[in-house]
Amino acid sequence: MIDEREILRRRDMRDVFTFTIDPADAKDFDDAISFEKEPTPAPSLNGGEVYRIGVHIADVSHYVKPGTKTDDDAYKRGTSTYLVDRVIPMLPEELCNDLCSLRPGEDKLCMSVVFLMDADARVHKYKICRTVIRSDARLNYDEVQEMLQGVDIPEYRDTEIPKVLKKLDTLAQKLRAERLANGALAIEQDEMRFRLDEHCHPTDIYFESPNEAHHLIEEFMLLANRTVAKAVGSGRPFVYRVHDLPDNEKLDDLKKFKKRMGTRIPQQTIDLLTIRAQAKAVYSTYNIGHYGLAFSHYTHFTSPIRRYPDLMVHRLVEKYILTGKPCPLTRAELEEKCEHCSACEQEAAQAERDSIKLFQTMWMADHIGEILPGHITGVTDFGLFVQLDDSRCEGLVHISKVGFPGETWKYDEKNYRLICAENGITHTLGDAVRVKVVKTDINRSQIDFELV
Repeated sequence: MIDEREILRRRDMRDVFTFTIDPADAKDFDDAISFEKEPTPAPSLNGGEVYRIGVHIADVSHYVKPGTKTDDDAYKRGTSTYLVDRVIPMLPEELCNDLCSLRPGEDKLCMSVVFLMDADARVHKYKICRTVIRSDARLNYDEVQEMLQGVDIPEYRDTEIPKVLKKLDTLAQKLRAERLANGALAIEQDEMRFRLDEHCHPTDIYFESPNEAHHLIEEFMLLANRTVAKAVGSGRPFVYRVHDLPDNEKLDDLKKFKKRMGTRIPQQTIDLLTIRAQAKAVYSTYNIGHYGLAFSHYTHFTSPIRRYPDLMVHRLVEKYILTGKPCPLTRAELEEKCEHCSACEQEAAQAERDSIKLFQTMWMADHIGEILPGHITGVTDFGLFVQLDDSRCEGLVHISKVGFPGETWKYDEKNYRLICAENGITHTLGDAVRVKVVKTDINRSQIDFELV
């Protein structure tokens, strides 16, 4: 039970229509959206429809205080780590899956950004505040996508959910269109998922692609993150999410490569090279903007259950905006924490990639000897990396297995290719090939192919 005195100190939004949208297997719900139509639009808004939209984030900072054992442990982890067969949470499960999780029908404490928005997705006012909410529904991405496509789901037929979702989707599309028009990158990648048997062995590989349901949540979370960063401003020590300019040399090489290859190069290869040219996004007290999102101010505010920087941001918002108190940390101390969290994020991302590679290797161990189509996704002086078209598992064709015995292959780094010195034959990034699965090493997570 939440202390009644704490509820009285907050903006009570339990009667406002609110819901969460998460993956079907999610247990921790750290963000919710509320929607209500303003009954009497302000004259300054030309009489058009106006909506009050709330982005509500679990108030982890109410439960996790600086200097406690729980906080120390969360800081050491820096982030939750999502492996193929398990999750290593940043916070204890009783917090992330129970006390803080915005489960339907339960009173929950939140840190919220409430927007007054017109039908063109222009924000006229906003308020950052502590709230208490009660979610009306726990939706998943699949059923939201179906409702956006007009599918009748009996469970929600007699509710306002389908209508509200379509209105929010329209607003999200306008937010997204404006962001892309301002120069934001529009590269989206499918997420590889595995079905596992009772022995934790992969029995299937499938992919989840971002759709309108994902974009709906994404755009309102981006809006909340950007709004909080702008509200704090640039004059006080703060935790920004920054993304530097890309590597110009790599971009120039990509432009030349695209010009030389023309329409022969697949879009997925262009996306891959574009990603490789990007700087890594990190946390910093020095605001240089976010190149990939085309935002001058940006932070991470919306996932404090699984990211420690978001928890730091909540504490700073409480100081700067809600109480007007100064930050208890110096800029140098805050920057040190930002560097630590950036390192934790990269370690977790590498662990997640290693986990995926391990299960890919386990999957390919059942396909030794098969001949499969793929594309070249990497060119090095020691061979070619090939990604299979169906499973998207990636393996190596060692340089000794390229071409015929006795041939000499030269590595052309600028043009992403291997060239045979004897006959001029090339193997270039993006080329379609057929490979034979010859060997797997589960201990090293290695898959070996031969060109066919």
